[in-house]
Amino acid sequence: MRKKKILYFVEAFGGGVFTYLVNLTNELCDEYDIYIAYGLRKQTPKNFKKYFDKRIHLIKVQNYQRSISLLRDTKALLEMKRIANKVKPDIIHLNSSKAGILGRFLFRNSNVPVFYTPHGYSFLMADISNQKKAFYKLLEKAFAFKNIETIACSKGEYEITKKLTSNATYVDNGINLREFDGIRLNHQADKNHLKIATLGRISLQKNPTLFNKIAMAFPNIEFLWIGDGELKDEITASNIAITGWVNNRTALQYMADIDIFLLPSLWEGLPMALLEAMYMKKICVVSNVVGNRDVIHNENNGYICDDLTDFIERIKKITQANEIPFRLIENANREIVTHYNSNIMAKKYKKIYCQEMKAKYKR
Repeated sequence: MRKKKILYFVEAFGGGVFTYLVNLTNELCDEYDIYIAYGLRKQTPKNFKKYFDKRIHLIKVQNYQRSISLLRDTKALLEMKRIANKVKPDIIHLNSSKAGILGRFLFRNSNVPVFYTPHGYSFLMADISNQKKAFYKLLEKAFAFKNIETIACSKGEYEITKKLTSNATYVDNGINLREFDGIRLNHQADKNHLKIATLGRISLQKNPTLFNKIAMAFPNIEFLWIGDGELKDEITASNIAITGWVNNRTALQYMADIDIFLLPSLWEGLPMALLEAMYMKKICVVSNVVGNRDVIHNENNGYICDDLTDFIERIKKITQANEIPFRLIENANREIVTHYNSNIMAKKYKKIYCQEMKAKYKR
């Protein structure tokens, strides 16, 4: 029997969404024939094809763009239709808001199962006006067709999804533990010489202004931003170093040498970098937003902070403690090994795909 075909559409082909697709599709390609129709972004790795199994088919959508454009979005719709007609998939899975809106409109009467994963709803973004938030939320509600199931990437995103559609479930994001082969994971923390870092695009979402203020409160501690981005000028503290864009392997090597992973985000889906830090047994100090608080349980496997004062007080306590909180970092590592990894994630997706295909083809 031929393998069933899965066609993934993704406009936001970078950052955590990119890592998610790499992890998921590489796990699934033994059992499925995988196609990914993608759009390029600045943060898409230049050598992105090397991340995927050679059996995975990559198809560029020329007219994908983040902003709304009647002309470009219409052209993107036509491209998506041509791709689907050529591939003839057994499953269609839409990823991120733009592909999700266009795809749900295009495939609303599809004869094959269609799924949608938001990876952080656009209306949760803090860098847009209240009018845009309301508009994006209205779009999500309007395009939440009952025959298209939304698969949220975290429990927090699922709780938000239930207010938009009843046809929803969730599968927690997971990281590929094989990525850490050869990475030094036995870093010994020294509370007298702690190193603090974050990982990701220097954008409003990751809150570089707050990261900078925290660093300024600890001038004798070395801070590191692994990544780059349009708000690089917000990083002014002299004790912060910026690596610039690096590949995933190099990013993990930087992470191996730190002690505290700091994530002061304004919003999240379920951040891959946080899962990586937990697996690498870093002390995780994060903001109190959906995604972060889905995996970090305060004082059990990390620390959750509400504002600048909280972050400063928490880091002070860590630096002034008699010893590193080993119980906490072991708990965080165990969460990844037993739950938040790509093998478990792929098994859950396979179950959802199979159930929906059986139900669809019985109708």
